[in-house]
Amino acid sequence: MPLSAKALGQALHEDLTLHSTLCRREAGAFQKAIQSGDDVLVACTQEKRLFSELAEQTESAVSVIRFVNIRETGGWSRDAAKATPKIAALLAAARLSDPEPVPTVSFKSAGRVLIIGALDAAERAAALLSDALDITIFATGPGSAGGAQARQFPVLGGRITALNGWLGAFDLRWEANNPINLDLCTRCNACVAACPEDAIGLDYQIDLAACKSHRACAKACQVAGAIDFTRSPAQQSERFDLVLDLRAASATPTFNQHALPQGYFRWDGQDLQTVLKLRELVGEFEKPKFFVYKQKLCAHSRNEKTGCNACVDICSAEAISSEKSRQQIKVNPNLCVGCGACTTVCPTGALTYAYPRANEQGVRLKTLLSTYAAAGGKDAVILLHSQERGKALVEELGRAAQLKVAQGVPANVIPLSLWHTASLGLDVWLSAIAYGASQVVVLVTAEEAPQYLDGLQAQMDVAQAILHGLGYTGTHLQLLRAASPTDLDAGLQALATTMQKIATAPARFAVMADKRGTLDLALDHLIAQAPLAESARPQAIALPAPAAPFGSVTVDKDRCTLCLSCVSACPAGALQDNPQLPQLRFIEKNCVQCGLCVVTCPEQALALQPRLLLSDERKAARVLNETQPYACVRCGKPFGTLLAIEAMLGKLAGHSMFQGAALERLKMCGDCRVIDIYSADNETRITDL
Repeated sequence: MPLSAKALGQALHEDLTLHSTLCRREAGAFQKAIQSGDDVLVACTQEKRLFSELAEQTESAVSVIRFVNIRETGGWSRDAAKATPKIAALLAAARLSDPEPVPTVSFKSAGRVLIIGALDAAERAAALLSDALDITIFATGPGSAGGAQARQFPVLGGRITALNGWLGAFDLRWEANNPINLDLCTRCNACVAACPEDAIGLDYQIDLAACKSHRACAKACQVAGAIDFTRSPAQQSERFDLVLDLRAASATPTFNQHALPQGYFRWDGQDLQTVLKLRELVGEFEKPKFFVYKQKLCAHSRNEKTGCNACVDICSAEAISSEKSRQQIKVNPNLCVGCGACTTVCPTGALTYAYPRANEQGVRLKTLLSTYAAAGGKDAVILLHSQERGKALVEELGRAAQLKVAQGVPANVIPLSLWHTASLGLDVWLSAIAYGASQVVVLVTAEEAPQYLDGLQAQMDVAQAILHGLGYTGTHLQLLRAASPTDLDAGLQALATTMQKIATAPARFAVMADKRGTLDLALDHLIAQAPLAESARPQAIALPAPAAPFGSVTVDKDRCTLCLSCVSACPAGALQDNPQLPQLRFIEKNCVQCGLCVVTCPEQALALQPRLLLSDERKAARVLNETQPYACVRCGKPFGTLLAIEAMLGKLAGHSMFQGAALERLKMCGDCRVIDIYSADNETRITDL
């Protein structure tokens, strides 16, 4: 692949020496570099293992070594001659420090594995694992051959009622509802031979639907005493560290979510990788805690009313649950797989992605785009892909291009690997556009859950509506679905068919941990650089619901009594009262369109209006509704609003308890009501009873 050490050195502001056989004849140059103490970047991932071993064998090697792939991502392409700006960008980003460490989640496994399935298949699987793991089988039938004569493993039977948990903590609950006790059964087959209906299979359980109650089996089993038709079904439970489920996914009553818990495996008996993974899961393990949750920002619940439910609905691991009574959600860190979709759809930033953090990804994006532009690159496209299947597809495409059977990754497409493609959202995408990217493309494969694709597309629709409303023509955000290198190649080549309007000057702000703060900075820059003149812009840009994180609240003034229950329910401080006057005020910039105000309003007077207001009024408080204060008819002190008192009088006027003087007291403040009751001559007192 063509490499210009001079051009790359100028873009990176350092002197570079081109090496072509660094892992072979020029290995001495590598060893000398890692003895210097400076960070060393190796632009070859193919020989990463060899370089790592060489570093271990080199005395006084103290340098931090990082690796970056510039071959499949840039050099192996039909337009590799134009890829120097992209290669410079990839090298610059690879020099950045690793993400800051975060808290970890611990798992501990002693190797107790539960195998669920037909007895013959379960025993075959157990034979592959028994030298490394402690096996227990839950038989769901005999299978084609039934159990072996020699009983090597404990076997459970009955009806599974629940199975939940994660690596090191799977809880199985089942109902032992069969007359044959498998712990006492010796597999002598006497019951099988004695049963006239063939109701007993070689899983040594009785098919009660076929049994005619001859009880011949019980007589044949008198010595072992394993059969007792009078035994009541017993609820039992046990804990395991690992689960190997041989049942078909469609027949599995538990763990139907897309992201299965760690330590739980489904196996069809073919792929030995599953068995090898199981054998390795003994000991103590850690993973990053991928999320940070700030309850005070959460718009999920107030007063046991549900508002935003986006994170609960999108989680493919079922790790997020609602705790309405505590006005929050609960995230189980043991079940969380780190996809980050919850943080992408969260409108408030109550859930943020922690590894890496949004600000760290922002630095990486800014470095990629600024270096690319400084090296002369044009129309940069950021290609976000997963570090597993997505990365593999990109590398497969590069190898296909080297063999002249594909175009390869275009010179203006800069791949960026993520733990999961759903972990970045609206704030970072718009920041990338503000930094100078013409497009942000998210590569999705079969590994993403279906709800993730829907969530990402909904967020992209919001971002694209904003950009189009400001006059940025073209398609700036796109989901690229690909199942093969051929699909990916076609999708990447098609990106060049649309021309995008972008900001004339790149933004300089930094992506922050605060999602709303980052959105404000990105929007301010995009509005300031908008192609449409201010006079030609709409006053507000309509946004698609329900994913819109911005908008207004409309008030039906004929219904609203200014009770201000919506103010106490608003988690973002968008709805506010006025301590001096009966007013309902609103700051549109703060509104997250969670809908808590709508479901809380007793008069059903509120409605959401998803939009982005472009004027400065978006950041200022404005009055949505106001009325006159209502003064006490006895002392003249204001104690409520005119609308609220009139509504109360209208509802209670026909009630028998509020007639005459009692109705008049509703027009008094609390103090005057008490005085009036005690001073009235016609009131019955308790001392008179």
